[in-house]
Amino acid sequence: MNRRLLQFLQAENLTQTQFADTLSVARGSVSHILSGRNKPGYDFLESLMLHYPALNLEWLLTGRGKMYKEPSSEGSEGGIMMDLFPQKTANSGRKAQRILVFYSDNTFEEFHPEE
Repeated sequence: MNRRLLQFLQAENLTQTQFADTLSVARGSVSHILSGRNKPGYDFLESLMLHYPALNLEWLLTGRGKMYKEPSSEGSEGGIMMDLFPQKTANSGRKAQRILVFYSDNTFEEFHPEE
């Protein structure tokens, strides 16, 4: 598992320090896991799952599958909208009508979740 965790850090372009700070774990904990000295505990895995929801934990733990989860095949309203705006759409009754995504090359895309 430690090799796969290292692969994930490289894929995300993260240092061990950045990763530990993001998960709110001791920096030494990450070092010990990566070296194979310790195995990750429940709290570490739970924090990892919460901070990196696209990471496929089955891949991380067993090596089966791909590093990242496949995109959801749910409709846009239930899928990405709930991920991006969980409290706005779920609790307020309001729904997003339009989402603009701006790219670094000065282009943009417009999404309409209801369509």
